Amino acid sequence: MTIDLTALGWDAERTAYAARRGEYQPGRVARVDRGVCTVLTAVGPVRASLGGAVLTVAARDPSALPCAGDWVLLTHWPDHRVTVEAVLPRRGALIRRTAGKDASGQVLAANLDAAAVVEPVHPEPDVGRIERLLALAHESGARPLVVLTKADLAADPAALARQLAVVAPGVPVLPVSAERGLGLEPLRAEVTPGRTLGLLGPSGAGKSSLVNALVGAVMMPTQAIRRVDGKGRHTTTWRALVPIPGGGAVIDTPGVRAVGLLDGAAGLDRAFADIAGLAEGCRYADCGHDGEPACAVREALHAGELSTRRWESWRRLQSEVAHESRRRETRVAAERRGGWRSARRRAARPPAPGGY
Repeated sequence: MTIDLTALGWDAERTAYAARRGEYQPGRVARVDRGVCTVLTAVGPVRASLGGAVLTVAARDPSALPCAGDWVLLTHWPDHRVTVEAVLPRRGALIRRTAGKDASGQVLAANLDAAAVVEPVHPEPDVGRIERLLALAHESGARPLVVLTKADLAADPAALARQLAVVAPGVPVLPVSAERGLGLEPLRAEVTPGRTLGLLGPSGAGKSSLVNALVGAVMMPTQAIRRVDGKGRHTTTWRALVPIPGGGAVIDTPGVRAVGLLDGAAGLDRAFADIAGLAEGCRYADCGHDGEPACAVREALHAGELSTRRWESWRRLQSEVAHESRRRETRVAAERRGGWRSARRRAARPPAPGGY
């Protein structure tokens, strides 16, 4: 089995980077299971463990560990082991905040050209979740989309898309039905040769069904949502890159019940471009929109041009991002202090026998 790596995004820049590193085999990570990567190479998929250099970097920054979508360099050993020796620089990544206290992030997917927020129309779209995931998609550096799945269950999918476009300024909102094959053509345009589409959304949103529809075959398991509350069961518990026939790839991420934002103020500003635009009309550049005179945001609220729900959603996410930014700054400062103290301790030690 051979794989055309250029159809997956391998290009001249990545070729030049690999050539500078030496004699390694390039490939793209399809999935990671307990530290073992399935890597798509020109001669087919291989299983590879993590090399020492990768583990050393990851010890300082866990987000540097390979994930679905990463381009990596492999070494084949005489005992038939294969190891990942380097992760190529990412051209963007979809990162969510972890649940731990270390203010770190978890990379859901790397090197995306488009990031689709997948939201089911049944029982009803969660507007707040769309806003949160759009901030994440914007921050990834990929082209953001909103994909409304199960559109065949909506009375007027086009009207629903126009309604939700208000909370996704400048972002295409695409109603689709994977089961009936409706509305998929705009999505297919995102997975042409060399391009990668990432899918982000809750369990039961229909991400795996979208993958199967785009591939034209059953590649990912699917389950029906529960009739009682419309909630989905977890069907994908790992991130997987799936090549598309004819070129391109799609990455299906596991259903996420909660997505925390890191210090991604830029992504939040783009997700709430309407509010950011209003803020430019405030008298004061540092207006907090909390009682200052000539506040354009407050004026829009009072005039009904900006909904209270969207305003409160923006304030909540702004507060979250600011909090995470402070936590990260505190962690980085502590790490720097620790490194300086360690250096002082090493310098104060007497030399070892032999003068070293």
